[in-house]
Amino acid sequence: MSAATARIGFVTVSDRASSGEYEDLGGPAMQAWMGKALTSPWEAVARLIPDEQDQIEATLRELCDQEGCCLVVTTGSTGPALRDVVPEATEAVCQKMMPGFGELMRQESLKFVPTAILSRQTAGIRGHTLIINLPGKPSAIDDCLNAVFPAVPYCIDLIEGPYLETDETFCKAFRPKHARRPE
Repeated sequence: MSAATARIGFVTVSDRASSGEYEDLGGPAMQAWMGKALTSPWEAVARLIPDEQDQIEATLRELCDQEGCCLVVTTGSTGPALRDVVPEATEAVCQKMMPGFGELMRQESLKFVPTAILSRQTAGIRGHTLIINLPGKPSAIDDCLNAVFPAVPYCIDLIEGPYLETDETFCKAFRPKHARRPE
């Protein structure tokens, strides 16, 4: 593994934000959080798209396969509404699902709102990329990333992605003692 710059995909899924009806707050919130958490070099690959399952799947495939992102985080379209299809799109493009991410995010969100049980956030692996679905509200994005991100760098290690280092005063990544840092 090299110390190359990690590429991270940020996908906002929203009919209204993608049409310009309102400002995308979720995408910038995810990027700001990563800016505080990561100390290793990384660059953002951002997309703003409508709630269309085919387009979501195509965007996820592009970010994983063509753009070489080691991590793709999505925001929005995870609820029970008819047009909320990000979990279905994520499942359609992933080879392995990682249900623990969604379980932990819902558990954390329940501390703040009883409607967290309506969230269908999930995560999965496509090739060498971890895809995580986050809620749409910036404060909920923060809560969920705080809960799950300690496991993300090691997960990316296991799928042969770049070595991500975190600012331990903001978010301490967990790696087992036997996990070796690349030279």
